[in-house]
Amino acid sequence: MTAPPTTDRPLKPENLIGRTRLGDSEYRSVVRLLTWLGRVRAADVAHPRVRLWGVPALYALGGIPALERAARDSGPAFVLMLAVTAGYTVPLLWRKQRPMLVFAFLVVLSEVCLFLGVDSGSSATQLVALLNLGRFGAPGQLAVGVAYNLLQTFVSIVFFNGLKGSSQAASTPVLAFLAVVAILSMAALGLAGKLVNAYVEALQEHAVRLEMERDQRAQLAAATERARVAREMHDILGHTLAVIVGLAGGAAGLAETKPKRGADTLRIIAESGRGALAELRRLLAVIHDDEPDDTPLAPQPGLTDLNALMERVRAAGPAATLHLKGELTHLAQGLQLAVYRIVQEALTNTLKHAAPSTTVEVAVTAGPEAVIVTVEDTGPHKASGTDEHGKGLVGMRERAALYGGQVVAGPNSRGGWTVRALLLPTSTAPDLTEKHPA
Repeated sequence: MTAPPTTDRPLKPENLIGRTRLGDSEYRSVVRLLTWLGRVRAADVAHPRVRLWGVPALYALGGIPALERAARDSGPAFVLMLAVTAGYTVPLLWRKQRPMLVFAFLVVLSEVCLFLGVDSGSSATQLVALLNLGRFGAPGQLAVGVAYNLLQTFVSIVFFNGLKGSSQAASTPVLAFLAVVAILSMAALGLAGKLVNAYVEALQEHAVRLEMERDQRAQLAAATERARVAREMHDILGHTLAVIVGLAGGAAGLAETKPKRGADTLRIIAESGRGALAELRRLLAVIHDDEPDDTPLAPQPGLTDLNALMERVRAAGPAATLHLKGELTHLAQGLQLAVYRIVQEALTNTLKHAAPSTTVEVAVTAGPEAVIVTVEDTGPHKASGTDEHGKGLVGMRERAALYGGQVVAGPNSRGGWTVRALLLPTSTAPDLTEKHPA
């Protein structure tokens, strides 16, 4: 079962209800009511002992008249009534943790008091126990509690009538009706409290998910904006490079005939290049969410760096082999970088998910129209393998898409994982899923 999402931000009533079917006045009234209930609940959570001790204390106050009457009768009667009052009220301190046990104890105590003819003003705590049985107990326990309370009520009324005589017969239906209403009302309130709490928790989880989705939409909007900026910068840099190339050709012709103008042109080229580099660094800072720094730029890796990459993998444990086929040195630098990054990410996934004893094979084949990259390991895997929705596979697919290709990944017949990429300069690529299902 998936754990519910959590958030550190407080949930407001307007996040839990909609106003589609409510008028403005009704909506404001509901919000105010929920706000007040939220404050009461927050106060209850902040001071749990107030309600914990307040309910038993309230019912203990109801037993004071019976204690006064017992004190006027005799000392033993007062002690007995004090014990009965404590028996009805003290167990309520555990009404939430042990609702069925508290209810059963109060039922037994009421039967004993009925047999002894002891009448305490605190005996109504049995209804409180029934209420908490509905809130915190199982539905079956609540049904048993209601059935027993109804049976006990009818037996008590009949027994009371038998003691008092026929003069009380007229009040018997009224007493029975009121008792049944009280019992069913307490059971219904307890069950309703449980359902309301469950519904509110569901609404809170839904509100949390909505907030998370809102944040995700904001992040997607930011990513879309960065992609737009990247496209614009691509146009700016392309224009700048075209200007530089044209000025460089002109400067070459002026270098012999008009050296001064040639020098001025070279300065313009330098200024244009510096401006283009500054724009590029600002673009990278926007895309990667960091500030531009003064770190010197290093050459991007290519296919000649694959051997060093394989050495690092071997140092981590797996036995790694590299197979290169075709004319690889004539590939464009950008295509070589894409191949290198795909191999690097596939090997990273192997190191993450496969055991150190695994064997991994890397094959790069350059044909006349396409470059095929295959990274296959033998497992065994410590986890479920490459995440189909992870950032690594997404990044590999994006790099392949730049060259009209695609990447597929999935388990292989050797118990490991295979990543296969196809890159080509055309706009369409053959479907690899028929050959190697993901």
